[in-house]
Parts: sequence; C-alpha cells; structure tokens
Amino acid sequence: MKTELVIFDLDGTLLDTIGDLAVACNAVLALRGLPQHSYEEYCHFVGNGIMRLVERALPEPLRTPGNVALVRADFVKYYTEHIDTYTRPYEGIPDLVAELVRRGVRLAVASNKFQAGTEKLVRLFFPGVEFAAVFGQRPDVPLKPSPAVVEEILALTGVAREHVLYVGDSGVDIETAAAAGVRSAGVTWGFRDREELLAAGARQLVDKPEELLALL
Repeated sequence: MKTELVIFDLDGTLLDTIGDLAVACNAVLALRGLPQHSYEEYCHFVGNGIMRLVERALPEPLRTPGNVALVRADFVKYYTEHIDTYTRPYEGIPDLVAELVRRGVRLAVASNKFQAGTEKLVRLFFPGVEFAAVFGQRPDVPLKPSPAVVEEILALTGVAREHVLYVGDSGVDIETAAAAGVRSAGVTWGFRDREELLAAGARQLVDKPEELLALL
C-alpha cells in the first residue's frame, strides 16, 4: 500500500524532549517546595498533555483544578523559555525525514503538547522541512487518543486513510491511529516500552527510524 502521508507524534518519536520537560516541571515544583521526580517517572507522566503532566507531578492532595491551572501556567512559561536546552532529534530521525521528503511523502505532526511548544520545536529542529500540518493541543480539540487531530489532518490534506501511516511511541498513539482507521507503527526508542505498545494493539514495531521506510 503506497504511503502518501506520514503523521508523526512529536515527544518520544521525533524528538527526545524528556530532559527539558523534567527540568521545567521540577523547577516549578521546587518553587513551591514540593517533591521533585526522576527522569524515569516523567517518562510515564507525559503523553496526555501538559495538564495531565502537571496533575501527575503534583502530590495527590494538591491536584485541585485551581492548583493544576496555576502550576501549568508556570510550567508553560518556564518550558517555552528553555524548550531546547536538552531536547534533540533521535538518532536517525533527520535522515529519515530527509528521505521521506526526497520520496515525495507528505509529513504531519500530531502532538498532545501545547500548540505553541509543538510549533516552536518543529521550527527549531526541522527548519526548511515543509509539514502539511503541525498540530498540538488546542482549545476545543480533544487530545489523543481521540482521532480528532488525525481527522483534521486527513481533511486538510485530502489523503485517503489507506495511504496514511501514523508513527508514535506510546499506547495513546496506537489507539489514536486505530480510532482514526489508519495504519500505525510503534517506535521503541521513545518514552514507553514495547509491552505498552503491544498491549494497545500495535502490529508493527520498529527499533530504528530507517526501519520505517520498509513500511511505506
């Protein structure tokens, strides 16, 4: 089946962002004298948007809507200012993106990261690459695993579902692709493990970016 469009998740798929996410969240927790968390813990806190990240990082008694909203605002400010201190593309990703462009495959990003952060990272690390869509978390658009963002990309590009490959590192991504009726590939270099991907229904797993080319 010829693939005309590849939709990528961002964090844990194209970019290793966990260092900056962890530092930013720990910074706003430290300002409040609250316990901080390890890199490994943050790998399981991320994936469902900034609101859920903050909620998971806060001590349970403090997870009120008001507290979460205040900490989220501080997090977004700090993170946006330090967004690329530790973040880097995974090894092989720049070459993969360049090869997809060379082959004429269209590219899109569908992330649960807030929109401004998603756009900033794509601009920083993929300058000159033309993406058909770069979508993060936006008001009134449900987060993944809702298929809403994929449906929006399909409507925007006019690409048929059978010609789309969705690529992500978490169970949320596999579920998103299934809900949207598009093929998926789970990547094992990201924040979650193979077991989560398989439990979510992944049929294709890849260990290196170049392996995705065989799935086109």
